[in-house]
Amino acid sequence: MNEKILVIDDDSELLTLLKLGLERDGFKVLTAENGKDGLRQAYDTRPDVIILDIMMPGMDGWVTCQRLRTMCNTPIIMLTAKTGQPDVLRGLSLGADDYLTKPCCFDELKARIRTVLRRVHSSEHESWRTVYDDGTLSVDLQNGVVTRHGEEIHLTPIESRLLMYLVSQKDRVVPHQELLVSIWGPKYAKEKSYLSVYVRYLRRKIEEDPSNPKYICTRWRLGYYFAANGDFQPTD
Repeated sequence: MNEKILVIDDDSELLTLLKLGLERDGFKVLTAENGKDGLRQAYDTRPDVIILDIMMPGMDGWVTCQRLRTMCNTPIIMLTAKTGQPDVLRGLSLGADDYLTKPCCFDELKARIRTVLRRVHSSEHESWRTVYDDGTLSVDLQNGVVTRHGEEIHLTPIESRLLMYLVSQKDRVVPHQELLVSIWGPKYAKEKSYLSVYVRYLRRKIEEDPSNPKYICTRWRLGYYFAANGDFQPTD
């Protein structure tokens, strides 16, 4: 067994304990103490499994999970002290494969790791994707940098998360509820007005003609989609 596990957590003692314990079981363990470093390590090392905390300073686990999911399909296990049902639902809706609460039994964590590893196919690591660029619009999914005609566009945190999610699902109609839960959380699942407002903000910033959008398009009564190269039209 030589699978790589990346553990992202701001608790240095827990990182040490997990590293020692998992390495005794034959895993190669990498660690990061914040979300930003975790993203960088994930991209550089291509781990087989990622164990992710939520409550971290700076970039929290919610945002980190979302950024990771725009980059890859690597299994993510959330390991956190947040035990509420809404937190579990939010983690899973953002793309986590499993959710464990602290403190947890180490044997259970190893069992969960082995379970998600069984679902992994060797080809998945070839699907890492970091940049959308059609010559006019460029969206860097790893670093969150967006440019149009070479000029960087400033986006608010919510605008950025919304755009990154849509780009990561490009050429797919994303339902309103999925976007609301993924960007704002389960409590906002019915707040379509939030979504329409921020879609309008985004169109003003990235579209040549916001009244006739080519990138962020509407599928009436269903959701929104990001049209890669500005020319995709979904079918029913």
